[in-house]
Amino acid sequence: MEYNKPPFTYLEQLNLMKSRGLHVADDNRAIRYLTNISYYRLSAYALPFQKVKDTFDVGTDFQDILHLYQFDRELRLLVFNAIERIEVAVRARMIYILAHKYGAHWQDNAKIYKDPYRVKNNRTGEYHTIDVYSEVQEMIGVSTKDKHPETFIKHYKNTYHKPINPPSWMCLEVLTLGQLSKLFNGLKENGDKQLIAAEFGLHYTVFKSWLHTLTYVRNICGHHGRLWNREIAIAPLWLEKPKKPWINKRFNEVPNRSFYTICLIKYILQTVNPSHHIKEHLKDLIAKYPTVPIAYMGIPSNEDGSMFNWENEPLWK
Repeated sequence: MEYNKPPFTYLEQLNLMKSRGLHVADDNRAIRYLTNISYYRLSAYALPFQKVKDTFDVGTDFQDILHLYQFDRELRLLVFNAIERIEVAVRARMIYILAHKYGAHWQDNAKIYKDPYRVKNNRTGEYHTIDVYSEVQEMIGVSTKDKHPETFIKHYKNTYHKPINPPSWMCLEVLTLGQLSKLFNGLKENGDKQLIAAEFGLHYTVFKSWLHTLTYVRNICGHHGRLWNREIAIAPLWLEKPKKPWINKRFNEVPNRSFYTICLIKYILQTVNPSHHIKEHLKDLIAKYPTVPIAYMGIPSNEDGSMFNWENEPLWK
């Protein structure tokens, strides 16, 4: 089928929403938001208010959609800030542990990485080779050979002639969370992975999964994607044997929703920043936008259909 819908003016977009039953108190204000946010982006936040397609529930106001959009925006900022703290802590512990075991330039030691292996692309059926050591060297090389490198990289290059790469505490500073996740997964010895994961009260298999999920969620936040009711494509593993306060297994019913990701962030923050205030920030955010249906975040329901009280979970007390 060919797509042939014409573009609408801002006024036409607003009139379309009103024709579907949306109440708009101030047309000029609504058009201003359509201009700066876009009809398409806002329309995703209109869906929870449409039990029938293209028909707004009775009493739905433009402000309801806007509040949901603003809630999601502030939720992304909260999550992004927390993941940033975790990223810095993961980098620091990875550097410290492996540097003391293998030396300052451990990242250049091919022996600590998995041997090259072949994997099958499920979509194309073709095989390709994964060479972790080469990938790590390429990631480091891109940053260290940049025309305008970080000051500390430039200082190393101007001061030392060998080894070619700076020490790990410089090289890993320029890697992203996604690259750190790949590096961790590429370590040959499970014992090395466990030394790092244990710092956060986790088994290395769970930690590997959580790093992958956090990378995915961080990218959603960084690119202004919808988070509050999103299905997390890279769902994190359930934590079976927690070393610290955790949540009821009922939450494992929806591990691919944003609230479970927030729970794993909270779990790691118990190590990274014990005095954090993510619970207070989350409660304040929910209270600020009382019309937002937060059950869509993946908070399970009780048998009577009421929402589970997440604040009473050991993790959140």
